[in-house]
Amino acid sequence: MRFYLFTTFLLLLSGAASPALAQRPDTTIIRYSGQLTGQYTSGGVNRALFSTVHNVTLLRGMHFGAPVIGSFAFGKQDRRLKEREFLLNATPYYWKGHFRFYGIGGYERSNLRGIDNRTQLGAGPGWAFYQDSLGREVALSNLIIREATYFQDNSSRFVTRSSARLKVAYNYHIFSLTANTFYLPNLQNFDDYRFSQLTTLALRFTPRFAITGTYNYTFESRVLEGKPNDNTNVTVGVAYSTK
Repeated sequence: MRFYLFTTFLLLLSGAASPALAQRPDTTIIRYSGQLTGQYTSGGVNRALFSTVHNVTLLRGMHFGAPVIGSFAFGKQDRRLKEREFLLNATPYYWKGHFRFYGIGGYERSNLRGIDNRTQLGAGPGWAFYQDSLGREVALSNLIIREATYFQDNSSRFVTRSSARLKVAYNYHIFSLTANTFYLPNLQNFDDYRFSQLTTLALRFTPRFAITGTYNYTFESRVLEGKPNDNTNVTVGVAYSTK
């Protein structure tokens, strides 16, 4: 027997128009979004998973934004701890027309990949090839980051990476799609890299209610012995938003 429970809530404290296109006065706007997802499976494999994501964005005037995102996931498989993942990222940016300039500061812990602590600091440019007033966008960015990782076996690594991101956002009536693809090679050894893909699909039935599906894939070429190189999560749920 299999039983799946997916629950998601989403709260937006302001509109979701593209920041580069929204004509805002020289004031400060704060946006918040929150998501909660749960999954339970019984049968051949017993699995329980809980995850939550929170995003706060500070928009200042016409050219500055500062998103801060935090996520936590806790999962057990056959009553054994598998996932205890924590991520906190701040990505302040400046935009003017199609041009972007980003900074990044990040902190991460991951039982799945055997990471006690990982910190990141970096900056770099970006460019929006297409954007419109409906929030549709195709954008590419590339940041240079310095990364320090401390593993559960007491080893550590210090590397400099290139962080390339391709973002595609599409909206059409009640349908919306957002996809973010990341590629992070070690600049001194391209065999050492990370790759991730996050795609979210939403079907909106009312201005405030939607059915959502999320596909999240991550791959890391170098991990501790006995730890998996990749991980895939697929979730389905509901979303609620306020104007």
